[in-house]
Amino acid sequence: GLCASSVVCASPRPTPSSSSADHHRRGSSSICSAATASSSTNDQQTDKSDRLSLDNIRASLIRQEDSIIFGLIERAQYLINAAVYEPGGVDVPCFHPDGTRASMLEFMLRENEQGGGKIRRYTSPDEHAFYPEALPMLVIPAMSYPNPLAPAAGSININARIMDMYVNDLLPALCGEEGDDFNYGSTGLADVNCLQCLSKRIHYGKFVAESKFQAKPEEFTELIEAQDASGLMDLLTYKEVEDRVVRRVTNKAATYGQDISEELPADVLSSQDIDYKVAPERVGELYREWIMPMTKDVQVEYLLRRLDHL
Repeated sequence: GLCASSVVCASPRPTPSSSSADHHRRGSSSICSAATASSSTNDQQTDKSDRLSLDNIRASLIRQEDSIIFGLIERAQYLINAAVYEPGGVDVPCFHPDGTRASMLEFMLRENEQGGGKIRRYTSPDEHAFYPEALPMLVIPAMSYPNPLAPAAGSININARIMDMYVNDLLPALCGEEGDDFNYGSTGLADVNCLQCLSKRIHYGKFVAESKFQAKPEEFTELIEAQDASGLMDLLTYKEVEDRVVRRVTNKAATYGQDISEELPADVLSSQDIDYKVAPERVGELYREWIMPMTKDVQVEYLLRRLDHL
């Protein structure tokens, strides 16, 4: 794996001046480093919302479901467009140290993270960059978040797995394995949105795990001290809950994935003649096969390190 910060993506913006370059080299002592999210005492701001509260987990997961479903519906309108994911498949101004051209998806995702990184998106405990080593410096003061997670949470990032799952498993299941409609820009934009929504949902497993740990601290502590990953997975798994999630997601996809007129028929979810934008059952299966298992993997990884700081 190449170091993310060593990839060069050309930009039409002017190159930094020597003074700004000197400032960048002093990043380790800077008060606006996005990597460390530090700030001077006077400039420090605090998140006054309760969005990261463990009491709001279910509401947050429901909202994230909606975002994922709408994102998948948006992506499904295009063919697979494999050139977007092939290094050099599209001539984007982004190169690896060995001179090979990056894929269009990597270029678009890196560019997106540059914008979000400047306005402290990735300093929030529920956001995870795909290329964290390449994040820029902040342009607004860093923020302090009421983070309920254990310190080890910050080092858990499985975005490489999410990217592999998305490109090689989820997209072929959603869009088919062949076909090119040449809508590469629109495809890439939809992909970036889907990847970021999936990353947030899957990594939110840390918050779910912390909530479960606090509900049963003795049971979890015993398994954690034994480093029993299998036992933790068993304790975390509730098949009836997972089945309910799949049914809910399927029903949402059925509702969101059709054209709704001002007259809503009573049998809107039971009609066999509806032409869905994406098959609802397919969205439900994507959740069952990939999204929920990866979320539980994050939960186990977090719990195995939950007591590291004690």
